[in-house]
Amino acid sequence: IILIAWKRTNKGGKLPPGPTPIPFLGNLPQVRTDATFQSFLKLSEKHGPMFTVYMGPRPIVVLCGREAVKEALVDQAEELSGRGEQATFDWLFKGYDMAFSNGQRTKQLQHYCMTTLRDFSMGKRGIEECIQEEVGFLTEKFRGTRGAIIDPTFFLSRTVSNVISSVVFGDRFDYENKELLSLLRMMKGSLAFTATSTGQLYEMFYSVMKHLPGPQQQAFRELQGLDDFIAKKVVHNQHTLDPNYPRDFIDSFLIRMQEEQKNPNMAFCMKNLVLTTLNLFLAGTETFSMTLRCGILLLMKHPDVEAKVHEEIYQVIGKNRHPRFEDRAKMSYTKAVIHEIERFGDLSPMGLAHRFTKFQDFFLPKGNEVFPMLGSVLADSKFFSKPRDFAPQHFMDEKGQFKKSDAFVPFSIGKRCRPLLTPTGLFLFLITIMQNFRFKSLQSPEDIDVSPKHVGLTRIPPYYTMSFLPR
Repeated sequence: IILIAWKRTNKGGKLPPGPTPIPFLGNLPQVRTDATFQSFLKLSEKHGPMFTVYMGPRPIVVLCGREAVKEALVDQAEELSGRGEQATFDWLFKGYDMAFSNGQRTKQLQHYCMTTLRDFSMGKRGIEECIQEEVGFLTEKFRGTRGAIIDPTFFLSRTVSNVISSVVFGDRFDYENKELLSLLRMMKGSLAFTATSTGQLYEMFYSVMKHLPGPQQQAFRELQGLDDFIAKKVVHNQHTLDPNYPRDFIDSFLIRMQEEQKNPNMAFCMKNLVLTTLNLFLAGTETFSMTLRCGILLLMKHPDVEAKVHEEIYQVIGKNRHPRFEDRAKMSYTKAVIHEIERFGDLSPMGLAHRFTKFQDFFLPKGNEVFPMLGSVLADSKFFSKPRDFAPQHFMDEKGQFKKSDAFVPFSIGKRCRPLLTPTGLFLFLITIMQNFRFKSLQSPEDIDVSPKHVGLTRIPPYYTMSFLPR
């Protein structure tokens, strides 16, 4: 057994040093499945900013700190452009879609998606109008609660998903649409699974666990439900397609498929259409809505920060005019707060796995993986004086003006960093809500707990209840 395990893991090459693994179990004794990210940070204290750890029989290279991550994702971007395994999502994606694929197909899809999304209202004016429309619906829903205690989770998810829907599907959902609510529950459940202890265990032993009963089977059913939903949308567009008048991203992709159908190695196939659309919808909705949820909780925890932001809103925008993208340039404190929300929220602490063959003095076996610990960059004390605290001053200079930070990497950096809704979009959502409402918690600020519910491949902010009181 030891010999077989050794042959499977020792494939040649020179790996960075790390803790000694146990056959098949790897470094499970040193890595807590309920605190994988924290375990990696602890190991980095002993083994340095770059070390090898075995997640079960699977060797990965872990990078901690801004310098190591930057050298890998920016300075050696070409060598590290491959995508590593994400076992939960690979169950469905299987190498398709622009986020989970590799090679020339990935580059084609990335370029096409960014160009097409920009055409379908992802330009400066288009996305601004789309967000303003949706946040208008959201404020009416909040007014309808009449100050009652609510959980804002699905309110925020529905609003963000409709922004994505307008671009991808060419239409929005009614807030009470049962299909939308089911879709949001499936997205929430499948993503949350990757942050749980079982989800981390699955990343280590997926070759066995995918055949066993357990929470992973529910995550599979949710991913399959999302795939079925997108596939149904694609079929509807196929039957109603007018090549001269594409209505949305799906129409545009279908037209490109017709143009490329004689290309045997084409990236434009039905599988890529369904899964790329699913990825845009899943990543865009959940990442953005979780950031909003985290931001509102932090502002309730820090009412002095909320008061300063509100004061700046009234000075620059006033009570009645809708916020615009251009207002950000005049609101240094608000920009700093939004950046700090993303830094402190740290929704992707372990980043997404990459593949590379050479890094510094180490030559890795072909296909070996690396995890860039984005959370270690966002908490690097060399760049942020109080990394464990929520402090907008991290993004302000001595004159009180906004300043950028080279360690601000909430969505990663490099060639595969493709955030769908940027901090500019977050600005419109959050500022419009704050322009219309005060946030009230049942707890006093000092009693509000902002620690995450789960931390794994993703960081899930805590769920909470609150009131939106009209201003």
